[in-house]
Amino acid sequence: MEAVITAQDVHLFYGTKEALKGITMQIKQHEITAMIGPSGCGKSTFLRCLNRMNDLISTVKITGQIKLEGQDIYAPNTDTVQLRKRVGMVFQQPNPFPFSIYDNVVYGLRLAGVRDRQRLDEAVETSLKAAAIWDDVKDKLNQSALALSGGQQQRVCIARVLAVQPEVVLLDEPTSALDPISATQVEKMLLELRKNYTMVIVTHSMHQASRISDQTAFFYQGELIEMDQTKNIFLNPTQQKTEDYISGRFG
Repeated sequence: MEAVITAQDVHLFYGTKEALKGITMQIKQHEITAMIGPSGCGKSTFLRCLNRMNDLISTVKITGQIKLEGQDIYAPNTDTVQLRKRVGMVFQQPNPFPFSIYDNVVYGLRLAGVRDRQRLDEAVETSLKAAAIWDDVKDKLNQSALALSGGQQQRVCIARVLAVQPEVVLLDEPTSALDPISATQVEKMLLELRKNYTMVIVTHSMHQASRISDQTAFFYQGELIEMDQTKNIFLNPTQQKTEDYISGRFG
């Protein structure tokens, strides 16, 4: 698998505090890469570097290089709106807009200037099917997305990201606010989506990382301690810190 995203010696500072300490990794096409580690270790901070969400924080300074398909995403001429279309984001808490299900899904397309009703209709059906929720909502597309269950809301939010046809989908603990049944449904959906998308997921659940990811990266205190195929991380880690975390000695 070729790398879609390449990070080289990425440091991030909040003011004078160094939160990321020289992260270097490759994220491969059509794989799920899981990032694990204790709270505050830099997982979500690094995830937000991949579509420049940290730009929204005034005290942040980033050095190093992150390339998306060979292009430096921190180059001065980078269009961040276009970047975030190519690298979509799903957050921990389901965050549907207070609109209908239909209007939620097509929100990004309308922002991009798409007005053709047939194209919007097709995008809604395709995206909701990909997010494994079409059968649940196809007869109530004009109802508020806020009326759905938490698990359904999260899948509508994923459909909203998919509608603009991203290359990469970032997921920041997407199932942590969901009940176990809903979380399992989302995991099944992510495994299906892997055929067409590259995904990076931050998770506190080592069970989830071991179930659905191809590669796992272990972060600790702002450093990338180890990254390898998931089975190797869980069964045969090379670093003692990784083994200690996996075995529950800290975290």
